[in-house]
Amino acid sequence: MSANQPAAAAAPAKSKKMLIIIIAVLVLVLAGGGAAAFLLMGKKNAEDEEGAAPARKEAPKVAPTFLPMENMVVNLADPGGDRFAQIGITVEVADAKTADQVKQYMPSIRSGVLLLVSQRTSAELLQREGKEKLAHDILREVSKPLGYTVPAKKTRKEPAADDEESEEDDRAARRKAAQNPVHRILFSSFIIQ
Repeated sequence: MSANQPAAAAAPAKSKKMLIIIIAVLVLVLAGGGAAAFLLMGKKNAEDEEGAAPARKEAPKVAPTFLPMENMVVNLADPGGDRFAQIGITVEVADAKTADQVKQYMPSIRSGVLLLVSQRTSAELLQREGKEKLAHDILREVSKPLGYTVPAKKTRKEPAADDEESEEDDRAARRKAAQNPVHRILFSSFIIQ
């Protein structure tokens, strides 16, 4: 029996050593993770205190409000007058209050949109740029009754104006456009026949 006792005593000693090694490795991993988290948090706090790239505190994100307009069928300005467009438009506004304001002016807005679309040709509206320009023009039309101006979209063909007065007007219009609660115009359908 004395031969079995040293083997039995060696087994518990090996398992105790293995247990100590596993615990030591876990402690090292946890300590390393804690140190990394501390360094990352310390770096973030140091940037905030130094004022380096202070993150502006944004207002809580609010889901935009979408205001669909009834589909419109409009004759296009093509020669012969036999082409027309059926367009579904949705207006993205900042909140429900703005949506209610837009609804009050809807007859005037629809009339303006119909006039805008009827001045376009099918060739213009079949191109992406034509649709984007139309969306920008509709944005101007929707914003106008609310008292907001949207600066004209500059095309690549138009030379930039060198007048100081027109630059000041553009800057003022851009500031006012940034406050515009009408964010953008979305097309829900766009059919040309």
